[in-house]
This record gives sequence, C-alpha cells and structure tokens, in this order.
Amino acid sequence: MKTSDVRNKSADQLKDELVKLKKEQFNLRFQAATGQLEKTARAKEVRRDIARVKTILREQALAGKA
Repeated sequence: MKTSDVRNKSADQLKDELVKLKKEQFNLRFQAATGQLEKTARAKEVRRDIARVKTILREQALAGKA
C-alpha cells in the first residue's frame, strides 16, 4: 500500500482499512505460531501499513482541528 493511496481515502475508509489490517495481522500471528506462515515478509508489510494508516489518520485529525 502506497502513501498516496492512503492519503486519497476518507477518515471512515481509513478506519475500515485499519480494522482489516489488524485482523490480518492477528491471523498472520496465529499462522506464524502454528508454523503455517508461508510469506513471512507479509507480517512486516502489514505492520508498516498499520503505522502508515494511523499516521495519516492523525495528520487528518490535526489538520481538521487547526
């Protein structure tokens, strides 16, 4: 997921995306624990995507209040 894609979404869309990413992260952790995880790099990608979405949400919140 690119930053430009994230910036074009509304706050509601970002919150939905955040929920989806957290569910995926949860599932990836279970797969890693049971030894079923094939794409180990995906866990790192999801973690960074979560941070990216949270950062953009925070920027939007601060811009709205300013």
